[in-house]
Amino acid sequence: MNRSPLVSRAFGQGEDANSGRPDDTEPPSSAGGVREFLLDGATSQSPIFDPDIQNLTDMVADRLLPTPDRVSAFRDIIDSEIGDTSLTRVRNIEREVNLRNLYLKFEGGNPTGTQKDRIAFAQVHDALRRGYDTVALATCGNYGASMALACKLAGLKCLVYIPEGYSTHRVDEISGYDAEMVFEGKDYEEACTLSRARAETEDFYDANPGGRNTSLQLEAYAQIAYEIYDELRDAPAAVAVPVSNGTTLAGISMGFQSLYRRCKTSRIPKIIAGSTYRKNPIVDSWIKGYPECRDLNPASIRESVVNEPLINWHSTDGDEALRAIRDSEGWAGYVSDKAMRRWARTLKESDGLWVLPASTAGLNALIERHISDPLPGDRYVAIITGKQS
Repeated sequence: MNRSPLVSRAFGQGEDANSGRPDDTEPPSSAGGVREFLLDGATSQSPIFDPDIQNLTDMVADRLLPTPDRVSAFRDIIDSEIGDTSLTRVRNIEREVNLRNLYLKFEGGNPTGTQKDRIAFAQVHDALRRGYDTVALATCGNYGASMALACKLAGLKCLVYIPEGYSTHRVDEISGYDAEMVFEGKDYEEACTLSRARAETEDFYDANPGGRNTSLQLEAYAQIAYEIYDELRDAPAAVAVPVSNGTTLAGISMGFQSLYRRCKTSRIPKIIAGSTYRKNPIVDSWIKGYPECRDLNPASIRESVVNEPLINWHSTDGDEALRAIRDSEGWAGYVSDKAMRRWARTLKESDGLWVLPASTAGLNALIERHISDPLPGDRYVAIITGKQS
């Protein structure tokens, strides 16, 4: 079978970082003051999809077919290619930190290299079913690549808002999937606002976090909990997650709550959040004991090539994430750029996993607690959310 460009094309390489200290987060800039390579640079699979599903991609993109047939074919693509990522016991890390039964759920195994494929494909499936012709969203990189790919497969237009001055290889990837890019907004939060307003005005499908499709996004991430249960046949003692908006963490928590209510598991795991040092409102609010997730001062936020995927002054699903941490008697912790780079390097050298440094933030928070207050013998899972080549 011949591979189409969509199935066989591979895209850019991930970035590493030079920053180290917790406060060493000055973004690189050009002489003209334009930020460069601040986006979350995960790496797509190569080829993107198994060539054997080419018949499905052809069906979905064929606008002459009845919509139910296209929707059904797109559902088959999701079932075949999205999620069901590996859960791997990392024995070498166990020995290093003296914590047995430590597992990594590697979301980098999704087509574009991150967990964002889960919510992108779920929402495009919904948009296709409901008759939308355009999907709008804001991104700092990974989500845009996921959504652009999903829309390309579904034959839908994709409108991607990116904050002004941001640049990365993922922009080339988004463009390669024929998405329209709009560089507006001083930061991600403002880009979201602009994207949402345009979706409302022009009747586009709004795929931004915190909007009317939040429940669909949470349910897509709940699948991670179901997959962990399928492997372990019960809930682990704790699940550690890197956090930015909090949507992934809140969805995983929702999944485990559902499993427990249905008597599938004997417990709900402790939910652990890890994020960049003093630059995420979920972790900040947990540490300071606030009853709700409070925004940070936008002027205090400085990005680096390592921490950008975790940066936020406002976490869209922060209240839900904070509640999940507290209700499960979990915890949250800050992680420095230096620590995230070190653990990414360690995973590559000891267990052969090539991961985006920022995606180790949850693992960092879990291990740091274990070092200061040893955890009991049980099973522990850390979510690794990005692949890097």
